[in-house]
Amino acid sequence: MDLNEKFAYMATGQPYDDLDPKLVTLRAQATAMTQRLNAEVDPSKRATLFAKLVGKVGIDPMIEPNFRCEFGRNIQIGDHFYANYDCVMLDGAPITIGTHALLGPKVGLYTSNHLFDPTERQTGGCIAKPITIGDNVWLAANVVVLPGVTIGKNSIIGGGSVVTRDIPANVIAAGNPCHVLRQITAAERDLMGVICQQSRTDWDRLSEC
Repeated sequence: MDLNEKFAYMATGQPYDDLDPKLVTLRAQATAMTQRLNAEVDPSKRATLFAKLVGKVGIDPMIEPNFRCEFGRNIQIGDHFYANYDCVMLDGAPITIGTHALLGPKVGLYTSNHLFDPTERQTGGCIAKPITIGDNVWLAANVVVLPGVTIGKNSIIGGGSVVTRDIPANVIAAGNPCHVLRQITAAERDLMGVICQQSRTDWDRLSEC
């Protein structure tokens, strides 16, 4: 099967060979591109390199070093995206991120998982399930999102959380495994809307909280 068919099959959650030479080659290409991205200091040039790396990205992305991804082509991102230092996206299946999404330092989005049988693992057996992140979502530092998870719009995931299942919209959630702590109030939603319009300096400060 060609690469488009291969990735369409991988997105179904069926087992696939992670050591397929075509996938190995694509990973090497993505690694080379991320090395260029991480070495570039000019923000506009970094945005251009990032747009070439991923499948789709909206206006005004800002990606801090060191960003890493598995393939890049399976990542689709909306406008005004910000990823703080050391973000990792393993995109064996699609990763879809909405507008004004904010990722803190060392956030990991992992669509892929090894098979449980040790012999199958040794021969490259993996599965992958899509990850979806809604508009205005904030993932704080060291958040890990596992395969198949959807996080609803406006929600906030507390630092160090491991998100193993879907999180609804408009909530604050945290923990390992991550669980909902409470709803975001109307006043807090209004404040989030104001924050989304603020300068990039404000975004940088918030992402380090």
